[in-house]
Amino acid sequence: MSSPRRSLPTLIVAAACLAGAACSKEAPRSEPPPAATAAPAPALAPGVRVYVTNEASGNLTVIDAVGQTVIATAPLGKRPRGIVVSPDRKSLYVALSGSPPAPPGTDESKLPPPDRSADGIGEVDIATNTVKRIVHAGNDPEQLAVSADGTRLYVANEDASQVSVVDVASGALVAAVKIGEEPEGVTIRPDGRVVYVTSEGDGAVFAIDTQTNKVLRRIAVGPRPRSIGFLPDGSRAYVSLENDGAIAVIDAQKHSFLRRIQLTGKGNTPKPRPMGITVPLDGSMVYVTTGSFGHLFLIDPAKNAAVTSFEVGQRPWGIALLPDGKTAFTANGPSNDVSVIDLASRQVVKKIPAGERPWGVAVVDTR
Repeated sequence: MSSPRRSLPTLIVAAACLAGAACSKEAPRSEPPPAATAAPAPALAPGVRVYVTNEASGNLTVIDAVGQTVIATAPLGKRPRGIVVSPDRKSLYVALSGSPPAPPGTDESKLPPPDRSADGIGEVDIATNTVKRIVHAGNDPEQLAVSADGTRLYVANEDASQVSVVDVASGALVAAVKIGEEPEGVTIRPDGRVVYVTSEGDGAVFAIDTQTNKVLRRIAVGPRPRSIGFLPDGSRAYVSLENDGAIAVIDAQKHSFLRRIQLTGKGNTPKPRPMGITVPLDGSMVYVTTGSFGHLFLIDPAKNAAVTSFEVGQRPWGIALLPDGKTAFTANGPSNDVSVIDLASRQVVKKIPAGERPWGVAVVDTR
């Protein structure tokens, strides 16, 4: 699961970036994965698969979505967390980090030094589940997004208070955009013109122009924003506010705060702690995981209100939907498993063992 404070970047950061301004270009810094990576695995038959990053065991769990069974486990690197799929569905991009975990209450002065050689974005070949290369994109990357044309990665670098923009083909750093403290969630608006990034330390979301790599606006939303989900038409964005037990609704065209949706109910903690967000292709619902509260909340965007919630597992964080929008998978860190959720009946139908501390979830239809 996500650690509130991690040490981060200056590895590939262009010098003296001004807030909201892009830094100068750098030479390519991608490189092959370490020699310790396992030999390529045989290619799997086409199908719908669920990919889960395991932060503590440093590997990838591959699940057959139909059979709901683990069909492969592959090494990735240190602390894999954020995961996204390339538009051509041939690659996964995974955020890897050599920074030590820092759970709430950690005395960071007593932590071991970070292993900056382990920081990077692992590009994983979906056909063989092997890491093809490591792209260096700032220190301690946590979450990321990929452009619809597959040419750019946007990577949150927490301690440097910046977003790294990376050219996928060359692995070169295109820009380092300075924003607020502790950036985490990264999501591109459906039209591709703007990327939203949450700033935990600032209690804000930063809207960045993808053409100029400059900050368009800082949007105050509330304490500890985590993840972002856009409606398919790009009209609104929904942002999870962990410390507020709420969801912030943003006008995603004007980049302005609209309202707050308070989440209530009985769970494993006194109040919900919203974390991951996903929105189906039809925009009919917004699904929100709530960490240690243990529930999945369903938000009706037509009413901007919570419809219901139900228990799904221990500290669910990452969430993804199957292509038909009828089934969700959540990564449950403390219990080392993944919940399979029937959204029609609103029940967990199965729990699938994963690696240690599963964190992120992605779905790929390779048929």
